[in-house]
Amino acid sequence: MPFEPINPPEFPTPIAPYSAGAKAGNMVYVSGVLALDEGGVVLHVGDAAAQTRHILDVIAITLEAAGATMADVAMNHIFLKDLNDYAAFNQVYAQYFPGDKPARYCIRADLVKPDCLVEIASVAHIG
Repeated sequence: MPFEPINPPEFPTPIAPYSAGAKAGNMVYVSGVLALDEGGVVLHVGDAAAQTRHILDVIAITLEAAGATMADVAMNHIFLKDLNDYAAFNQVYAQYFPGDKPARYCIRADLVKPDCLVEIASVAHIG
């Protein structure tokens, strides 16, 4: 089954060889999102909650471009630079998933830019 790359027009061209998302049938895969501006500069340095909010907003925009919503998210892959940010992350995360909660995992990992504290990739199922 072929897939459709999802690159919302308001997003800058990715800095590496990937699309913001991909739609295959009724599935939408959102690439790992970091809190970066259009020039690739890290936003909200030192603030995991603000980075989480920015990331989830970007995921919502990507999903919308594919015809999905945050309510369609079935799985989140979460990476935290420091597990001490887990509570701040969860406080924001819960606001974006107030109803049924998607499956997820959360691991501590070094991220591609040293000032990035959070990265999230999502999988959504439409319909």
